[in-house]
Amino acid sequence: MTDPEAFWDRMAHGYAKAQIRDMTSYDQTMARTRTHLSPGDKALELGCGTGTTALRLADAVEHLTATDISSEMIAIAQGKALRQGVENVAFGHASIADSGETGGPFDVVMGFNLLPLIDELPTALASIRSSVKPGGLFISKSGCLAEKSFYLRPVIALMQLFGKAPYVANLKIRTLEGLITDAGFEIIDTHTYPGIIANRFIVARRI
Repeated sequence: MTDPEAFWDRMAHGYAKAQIRDMTSYDQTMARTRTHLSPGDKALELGCGTGTTALRLADAVEHLTATDISSEMIAIAQGKALRQGVENVAFGHASIADSGETGGPFDVVMGFNLLPLIDELPTALASIRSSVKPGGLFISKSGCLAEKSFYLRPVIALMQLFGKAPYVANLKIRTLEGLITDAGFEIIDTHTYPGIIANRFIVARRI
C-alpha cells in the first residue's frame, strides 16, 4: 500500500495548482458550514491540504488550527496565509491522532474529503471525538464511492497499483453515518451533493 504521507508530499504542488472541480458545490458547502460556526469558536481542520478551506473559513471563527500529514502541503498553506495576511490560522504537520494535541479540545473539528482516505476509520473517529469538546461539532464532507460509482472502483484500483492513487474506502452513506454515531456523535445536519461520487455533508455533535 502507498504510504499516505509520501503520496501527498509527492502530489502537493500539482494539487495546489488544480482547480476545484465543482465550484458551485464547494461554495454551497462552505456556506452551509458557516451556519454551524460562531465568531468565538476555536476550530480544527484535519487534512487541510494546501489550506484553501481553512483560509476561506478563517473569518468565521476566533482561531483555526489546520493540520495535514503532508509537510509539503503545509508549507504551501503557510505561504498562502502569509500572502493573504491571515493571522488567525495556524498550520501544522500532524496526523489525525496527533492533531488533538495542538491546542484542543476544540469547539468544532472539520474534515473535508478526508474520511474515505483513512484505512482505520473507527480508530480515527475515536481520535476525532477526543479532539471535540463535549457538545461540540464534527463537520465533514465525504465521497461515498459505494453509492453509485461502480465503474470508478477498477480505475482507482489500477491507479493504486501504480502508486497514482491513495487508499480510498468503498463507503455507503449509511455505513459512514453509522461509524460516526458509533464513535459517540449525534448527527444533526446532512446533505448529499450530487456528482460522479455522492458527496455526503454531515454535521455531528459530540454526545
